[in-house]
Amino acid sequence: MEVWWGLVERDFPTVYNWQGYLEIVLLAKRFGLKVKAVMAFHQCGTGPGDPFWISLPQWVLEEMDKKPDLAYSDRFGRRNMEYISLGCDVLPILYGRSPIQAYADFMRNFRDTFRPFLGSIITGIQVGMGPAGELRYPSCPTQKLTWAWRSRELGEFQCYDKYMLASLNACAWERGVREWANGGPIGAGNLMHDPESTEFFRSNGSWSTPYGEFFLEWYSGLLILHGERICREAESIFRGIEVNMSGKVAGIHWHYGTRSHPSELTAGYYNTSIRDGYLPIARVFGRYGFTMCCTCFEMQDAEEQQVNPLSSPEGLLKQLLLAARVCDIPLEGENSASNLDDDSFQQVLKMSKFYSDGLQRPSFSFNFNRMDKNLFEYHNWVSFTRFVRHMSGFNTFRAKLDFGGGDSCHSSAAAASTGAVLAY
Repeated sequence: MEVWWGLVERDFPTVYNWQGYLEIVLLAKRFGLKVKAVMAFHQCGTGPGDPFWISLPQWVLEEMDKKPDLAYSDRFGRRNMEYISLGCDVLPILYGRSPIQAYADFMRNFRDTFRPFLGSIITGIQVGMGPAGELRYPSCPTQKLTWAWRSRELGEFQCYDKYMLASLNACAWERGVREWANGGPIGAGNLMHDPESTEFFRSNGSWSTPYGEFFLEWYSGLLILHGERICREAESIFRGIEVNMSGKVAGIHWHYGTRSHPSELTAGYYNTSIRDGYLPIARVFGRYGFTMCCTCFEMQDAEEQQVNPLSSPEGLLKQLLLAARVCDIPLEGENSASNLDDDSFQQVLKMSKFYSDGLQRPSFSFNFNRMDKNLFEYHNWVSFTRFVRHMSGFNTFRAKLDFGGGDSCHSSAAAASTGAVLAY
């Protein structure tokens, strides 16, 4: 379950209302289920007209109205309100608290409120680190990420609020290159450009020059530092409690077949054909005992490349899986879309084996997104249970379903051996 900052601490700082979540956890306890809680410090949905709309807390939005630079900004001055700019991570801009302190206070209050359930009912905590809960910049609005691979968007660097610019300026002065202190790269094109038509992202573009390396190291370095700050706080808060801690990395695969990987660069992953941008993130997660969560497990290159020849979800995912293995950290997989066909399930099994073959530990688990009434139609349910049996190494699979008169079911199907399948 997503535990939304914008709902729990909605109206006033440090005033928390956990009632709805307590009811869900008690319901899980009643039916013998386990809960994975996602600390959601981001916006949900596209706006007030969206039925799934959940904004940041109202008191945070009021501060952002007064201080627009608390929001990320691109070179056109467009603000993104999905998540507070990491440029002000440690500055006391929220009624005397920094964003990192606000996130830590939220998690600490969650721990104290749900302490009787931690380790027994609540067995996993995923900590949000950016838009959609992923450790990344909002290089393009989250709602577009479900179809961005079709439009091949490059994304925009999110480094134009005053806090990000101040950091860039300080870094440039420290390196003795003051001419690099004035903003993001020139010649990065527009969202819809072909990378080869841009000065920065083309194969021999300025991404691979000393300037490009300087900028991308700074930009990605701040993102990794943001992730480390949150991991450090969360590890300290939940230390000694038997819960699995995890963080999520985005599956941005639609320019993976290029040299520069532009859509990854604008999201903050300094990953190119000549540089591994995910190993440093896996090292941070390993340092604090975090599991790495990544998506795209059901996606196939052959299918995606029919629309976009530059896309490679399998290539990207294999790189993430190798980073997790090298750093000896557990892995959580997710599907990007609610595909229920057997081919998708077989692809998940294939990619999970790429990570887990030959390993007794660390563990692998899979989050099935999203459970809805269609899953319980006979054919879909048969496919799903077969998938869980295969994922668990053919160990005994048992599922208890009790709808209690409701229209939806939030359930988990646990499997031993190589991992577990969590569905919600």
